[in-house]
Amino acid sequence: MRIVHEDEKNGVIEVVPETLDDLWHLSHIIEEGDLLSARTTRRIQDTSGEKIRSDRGVKKTFYLGIRVEGVSFHIYTGKLRATGVIERGPEDLVPLGSHHTLEVKLNTPLRIKKDSWSRWTLKRLQEAVEASKHIRAVIVVIEDDVADIGVIRQYGVEYQGPITGHIPGKRMQQRDRGKLRLEFYESIVDALKKYGELETIIIAGPGFYKSDFHEYLLEKHPEIGRKAVVENTGTGGRSGIYEVLKKGTVERVSSENRVAAEVRNVNEVLERLARDPETVVYGRERVLDAINMGAVERLLVLDRVVSREDIEGYLDIVESMGGSVVLISSEHEGGKQLESLGGLAGILRFRIS
Repeated sequence: MRIVHEDEKNGVIEVVPETLDDLWHLSHIIEEGDLLSARTTRRIQDTSGEKIRSDRGVKKTFYLGIRVEGVSFHIYTGKLRATGVIERGPEDLVPLGSHHTLEVKLNTPLRIKKDSWSRWTLKRLQEAVEASKHIRAVIVVIEDDVADIGVIRQYGVEYQGPITGHIPGKRMQQRDRGKLRLEFYESIVDALKKYGELETIIIAGPGFYKSDFHEYLLEKHPEIGRKAVVENTGTGGRSGIYEVLKKGTVERVSSENRVAAEVRNVNEVLERLARDPETVVYGRERVLDAINMGAVERLLVLDRVVSREDIEGYLDIVESMGGSVVLISSEHEGGKQLESLGGLAGILRFRIS
């Protein structure tokens, strides 16, 4: 996520979402009553009298602003839509006061105007911005004894390589060929380690060496291998990297990593409930009482709950006392489990009666 314009006095922030996670964040930042503006495409009836191919009208793109009445984010299709009444737009093309559904698209500026931005909404926006500064993923495409690396940053792809193994043909003994291949794999590992702690690694290629390299990582470098997924491509080199990007694998894996972290937090609460229930608390009233006592070390909050005004003050209290707040999406199984606990759960720093 990038912030391209901010007008604190008028409550306006213009952002550019760049990942599916950004759309997910925006689905909870955009609220009923916000004025949402972006370029949109709408089918307009032709009133010129000229005959066109269809009576369905023609598509035209223009800048439109709606007063939001509802927001929906479909995690499986990655589509974020806001529905509301049109307040701004070319009056010759759209009647003000009519309803319109605005689809929020990646890499397209979106202007959000609120009567007031809460501290937690701004924090969520800033977290999305900070996440965009880190390396999203690294793609390693292996074809025979050549590897190309694509470092996926917010501004685009940074290509590295090629890394060449220089493995001769069949005349060399199998043992020596195997030794050279392991050295080739280690040179790829050395290249990956230069990027520090990575969350997402995609190993791709047209042959079987991608799977062989993954197995090597799991055996020799499990800390890297456990973060890697294997993807098939029809070609190697930069074309293979582009093929991975076109498939949407980076977005899918990145989202899965975020979900996995959230599910781990919920599972910890459930395990503590089964093993040592006095170390956790759940349900609105009990959690809020525990927060007032300063007993909550880590607070899990369902995304549908966090925007409520009567909750935000308690989130501030947790952080002011050195605790942490973890937002949990309602779109996955972990979120549904937290919802069954009332949408709030706390891991305690000390037992309470």
